[in-house]
Order: sequence, then structure tokens, then C-alpha cells
Amino acid sequence: MSPAQSSPAHDSEAYDVVVVGAGFAGMYMLHRLRGLGFSARVYEQGGGVGGTWYWNRYPGARCDVESMQYSYSFSEELQQEWDWSERYAPQAEILEYANHVADRFDLRRDIQFDTRVERAVFDEQANAWSVTISDGKTVEAKFVVLATGCLSNARKPDIQGLENFKGPVYHTGNWPHEPVDFVGLRVGLIGTGSSGIQSAPIIAEQARHLTVFQRTANFSIPARNAALTDEERNAFRNNYPEIRRFAREIARNGIYAEQPDRGALDDSEDARRAKYKARWDRGGLTFMSAYNNLGLDLAANDTAANYVRSKITEIVKDATTAKLLQPSSHPIGTKRICIDTDYFATFNRPNVSLVDIKTNPIEEITANAVRVAGTGHEVDALVLATGFDAMTGSVARIDIRGRGGRTLNQKWAEGPKTYLGLMSAGFPNLFIITGPGSPSVLSNMIVSIEQHVDWIADCLVHMRKQGLATMEAGGEAEDKWVAHVNEVAHGTLYPQANSWYMGANIPGKPRIFMPYIGGVGVYRRICDEVAAKGYEGFVMTRAEQPRRVVTG
Repeated sequence: MSPAQSSPAHDSEAYDVVVVGAGFAGMYMLHRLRGLGFSARVYEQGGGVGGTWYWNRYPGARCDVESMQYSYSFSEELQQEWDWSERYAPQAEILEYANHVADRFDLRRDIQFDTRVERAVFDEQANAWSVTISDGKTVEAKFVVLATGCLSNARKPDIQGLENFKGPVYHTGNWPHEPVDFVGLRVGLIGTGSSGIQSAPIIAEQARHLTVFQRTANFSIPARNAALTDEERNAFRNNYPEIRRFAREIARNGIYAEQPDRGALDDSEDARRAKYKARWDRGGLTFMSAYNNLGLDLAANDTAANYVRSKITEIVKDATTAKLLQPSSHPIGTKRICIDTDYFATFNRPNVSLVDIKTNPIEEITANAVRVAGTGHEVDALVLATGFDAMTGSVARIDIRGRGGRTLNQKWAEGPKTYLGLMSAGFPNLFIITGPGSPSVLSNMIVSIEQHVDWIADCLVHMRKQGLATMEAGGEAEDKWVAHVNEVAHGTLYPQANSWYMGANIPGKPRIFMPYIGGVGVYRRICDEVAAKGYEGFVMTRAEQPRRVVTG
């Protein structure tokens, strides 16, 4: 039945597609499904749209992809009408944009907020999913699309005594919606990944004292954020067709930028340093595209890493602190490189101190202190910038049962297995947007989201036209793809880092390189070729009897 025929008062509703999550992936998926005549319902555990940007409201939260590129391309009118205010949009503005999209395309009427999907069970006789939501209701869907996001399951660290702390405890990935005031407080910040690096300067401006507890020093490049001028906005708008084409087809990471034509060791030391300086002065992620072999060759990578270490030494006045802030455990770029505003300079403030917890891990947290190496660092509030159970965490929270009652968590116990990052064998009609095995977090997420949504939408139309009942990844194709993803990764420097790309931040999580590092353009061509060959590698079955096409 269509949404118009179903009623919230009924115990059972049926849709063509249930979408889990109303972030940028879920919203665009809903928009495409509607346009193709599929009935759909989106369930979102938050109170509004925006996904990552609904939850991550910590001080300084900002996208690391330039705002003119971190935006939808599916609507020319939307591209031309929305005015981004800054080079790197802050969280509040990105959330405002998400709400604008929801309103402009009237998406909210098919989204149910404050609702978690608890369970999804595939009925092999009916060839449909039974989806149980947090209000106890069960709905039926022929297809389920997981738009749960790669960075939406905040990881709370397992630190002895954390439950005994008497002050407020905040997690950057699940920040309060009301303003948090740190004025006059002693604040402990645990974690120096992207959210820690972004929030530290803001917290330091308010707090009486900020103590940063660092386990792993991270490379960070200045953002050089600034207000966008009309001239800059129009330059993008007038060239959007070429910018979007380049991001989809040519750029490895889905970001429009000048492409390097040589390796780092092909230039003289002076020329190389000048190139790094130009990228450092411009700011942003394009620092890593100064040369074409920084992710492949350790000697080349060392030249970039040493440049950044030298800049940290220049900025940070205390030599001991500067040394601690210089990353030494991984090649630059093999953990997601951060961009910041005055992060390293923050450690020159008299009210900021750095505590090394790599050499001496946190022993325990007491009612009012964090104990390290026998010393209690007194704090009034704690900020946990400890990241996410990335790529798989949000999916793992749902009890998903496929053929034979096998759960997805059981199947992924030794690491996530997908074909193209889109489907997992044994789980028919279950699609994943930007799942493990796709470029996802190694790319401009919206470029990858739009590609996956469009591919899934085309696939559903194909199934409808052909009268197909089910589709799932073939086991052999899946095994070959997982092997390929890891083979490509191990041809780079990336596996040398204990990063969340490999699940290394989650104790007990299998170490497997999750995103596809072969590049956005290459990946898109592979997906298109698979579809052109009749969805090669996927297994499809026909309905035993004609099924009525359900339209919205």
C-alpha cells in the first residue's frame, strides 16, 4: 500500500522501501524514490534531519570539505540559490542547509523522527523485510536501505572510574542541543582526532584551564577559513557542471582541486618546500595532493610529514610540548588528516596544558580528576573526543537477520563483507549507502552518497521492469571484492596506521581496511560496468507469481 493508504493508527504498514536514517543519504534516497513512484518511509532516531550534523554540535564543529563542494548536485536550482557564508561551513549552517533541503522538497511528511529501527528480519517466503521500530510497531518493506552514516555511532571510551566523575561529561559526537558554557571551569579534553582538534581552541578561550589528554598526535593543516565573497561563490556556480564532473570522474577523493603531475622526490628540496608552503598557506585537505605519491611511497611521504612537523615546531613555543604534538606513529594522511584553526597555537596559552597518555595511559577517573602516572589532574568537566565506531557501528546496533535467520553481526564478526559496499550476501533487498567496501570516508561524502543513491534507484527501476523479487550480492563476487579492497589498500601506506579506517579504535574489532581506496572515479566506473552487464556478481530471482507494483 502507499503511505496515503496506510494509517499510523494501524498496527501494520507496508512500503516499497524503508530507509534508515535522515541524513544527507536518507534525504536524497527519499527524494529519488518518490520521483520514481516508489512508496517509502524514513525512520530517523534524531529529532530532525541532518545525520552527522544533527548530532555533532561540539564547539568548532565544521566540515573539512569546502562548503561549495560539500553540497548536493542533483538540483541546479538548489545549487544556485543557497548562499554558503564561509569557505568551510560550520555545523549550524550545514544543519540549516539540510533543513532547507527537507523543506524545499517536502521530505518531512515521509520521515518519522525520534524513532529507532530496532530490528529487520527477511521473510524468505514473502520476499520482504519485517521492520520493527522503537515504538513497537512493525512495518513491511520489499527493500530496506541503510542510510545510517559512517560517523554517527559515538564511541564512549572504556576508562576505569568514568562513571564516578561528578561533573558533566560531554561526547563530541552526541553534543547537547543547548549551549554549553565552560567559562571559569577546568576542562579535561580526552582525544585529539578531528573533533578534539576543532574544539580545543574554542574551549580554551572559555575555560579557566584546559587539559588535553593525548594518546596519538595527529597531523593537522590550517583551514585558513574565511567568509566567502560573492565573486568566489559565483565562480563556483558558473563552473558547477565541470566541477561536479571532475569530482565524480577524475578526482580520487571527489574533491575538485589541482591534480599533481609528479612525485615528491622528482622536485628539488627547495622546490618541494615551496610547494608545501603554498599548500600550507592556502590551507585545507589539498595539502596531501601536492604530489601524486604521498600515499604510496614512504620516502615521499616523509618529506610532507617532516614539513608539517617543522611547522609545529615553529608554532609551539615550548619545545617539549611541540615534540609531543609532532606525530611519529604513522605516515601523514594514513589517518584522516585534520584541518584546524589555531590548534597548535592554542598550546601557547597559559591556561592550556598537554598530557601524554600514550606513554602513561589514564589510570582512572575519580570524582573530580583524571589520574595519569600517579598524578590527579583536577577537572570540573570532561569532553570525550573519542570518535566513532566508524563504518559499521550504526549498522551493528540494528538486529538485522537475513536468509536462514543469520544476523549481519554474525556474518561481519570477522570484519565487514560487502560487494561494492552496496550489498552483503545472504541479505536480499538490503542496500547500504556508502558502506564498507566503497570510497565513503575517503571521499567527499556527498559525491559518494549521490552516486550510491542513483545506482540503487536505477537498480530498483530495473527490478521493477523485469519483475524481479529479490537481489543480493553473490558470495563469490563478494569475496573477490573484499580481497580487491584490501589488495588495493595494501598497495598504499594506509594500513601502516592504527586508524578507524581499520577499526583500530574499537577494542576487539577485526582489523580489516574498510573503505575502498582505489578512487571515486575508478569506483564509479566499476559500479556502472557491473550494472551495464546486468548487475554482474549479484543474484536475482523472479517472483513466483506476478506482484502488484506498489506506487506512492
